[in-house]
Amino acid sequence: MQIREKSQLLDSADMNRALARIAHEVIERNHGTDDVVLIGIQRRGVSLARDVQRAITRIEGTDVPLGTLDITFYRDDLSTMGPAPSVGSTDLPFDINDKTVVLVDDVLYTGRTVRAAMNELMDYGRARAIQLAVLIDRGHRELPIRADYVGKNVPTSRREVIKVMVEDFDETRKVVLGELLDDESGEGDKA
Repeated sequence: MQIREKSQLLDSADMNRALARIAHEVIERNHGTDDVVLIGIQRRGVSLARDVQRAITRIEGTDVPLGTLDITFYRDDLSTMGPAPSVGSTDLPFDINDKTVVLVDDVLYTGRTVRAAMNELMDYGRARAIQLAVLIDRGHRELPIRADYVGKNVPTSRREVIKVMVEDFDETRKVVLGELLDDESGEGDKA
């Protein structure tokens, strides 16, 4: 799948401001950080969750537990991912029972990634609440899922793609809007 970059939506400073705002909103909505845990959805959601965690630490002076979730085997499109899908790791070094879990991901699109993440979380316990923080909400929901915390809403067409770049994987930090060149269906990553 080839993508033509159309425009830059956020630079590194914009991303930092959006993630700091999300951190403030998490603290405000939950009246502090007691019993709040952050879980980043593999891959780029983990980097963003670390940024939110650092922002909360700067604001509150407390460390919020951070975990990672790989939803590969919980996806409803696993059979279309080929014989060897890329699998990350799930690491939840804390009990989620009776905690407020804040799932962190890069882009909210159809809602299927978030559904898979919630299904996997249920295997680890019963959270008091699950909240969702995303850097970008691009619309086009196929499931009744909405984000509690959004860095930026970006209305898109189905032929457009949002690419969140983080230093862990891309050696740069920015968000760009692109357009699919060779996939007529517009069925890119269904986050």
